[in-house]
Amino acid sequence: MTDKLTTSVRDGVCTITLNRPERLNAIDLEMLEALISALDTCATDTAVRTVVLRGAGRVFCAGADIGQMIERTPDEWERIVQRYLDPVRRIAAIDKPVLACLHGDVVGGGLGLAMACDMRVAAHGSRFCAPFIKLALAGCDMSAGYFLPRLVGMGMATDMMMTGRFVDADEALRAGLVNRLVPQDDLERETDLLAGALARGPASALAVTKRAIRRSVDRDMGAEFDYEVFVQVQALQSADHREGVAAFLARRAPRFDGAPQ
Repeated sequence: MTDKLTTSVRDGVCTITLNRPERLNAIDLEMLEALISALDTCATDTAVRTVVLRGAGRVFCAGADIGQMIERTPDEWERIVQRYLDPVRRIAAIDKPVLACLHGDVVGGGLGLAMACDMRVAAHGSRFCAPFIKLALAGCDMSAGYFLPRLVGMGMATDMMMTGRFVDADEALRAGLVNRLVPQDDLERETDLLAGALARGPASALAVTKRAIRRSVDRDMGAEFDYEVFVQVQALQSADHREGVAAFLARRAPRFDGAPQ
């Protein structure tokens, strides 16, 4: 067990909390495994009818832990990139509503987790970003290449993935990236109200509704993930990526000079 992730079940709602507030809930391998295990438990536990994913501290999630982006072989990176997609796969496949309770920054892998959820409730002041391109990584990482165009359209998804810019809460609501936008002080209460209503709803009907919605857009998710893993493994070997990590750790602007491949 790890204290990097906590779970609690009340009135049919399982709340999963990313719990590395001192690291902005960056997802390291230990947290990743705990999250996968928690989602697997939610899928089979009959006491759980709805799942809420939230983050402790001042942000939802800053993404994958950049400190773990060390030199690895392509085979090692392929296994890791595949594994980071497993929580997304679990969220998409579970026959229960999964809600994201979002505040502060929702970045990178955190954005991927949020987009995989069935609905997203966000606080005023939250920000959303797919920053991978700034580390010379493929902008489609952590399922962004699959979910982002489907949620906000190809134009805005292209903008976000190619620039790595932050999108504020109001723009996210207008674009359809979040379902509901509420004051920060009301975020947990509003999320709990929605989760409770879903937990009291018809579980079988909600399950088949979720399946129907997912079937309408999920025909090529496997192929998209295969492509994501392939391009990300290549990017993780690049000099530009190493420069991006070095610049991030040194708190300086990166100097990218790699050519397209």
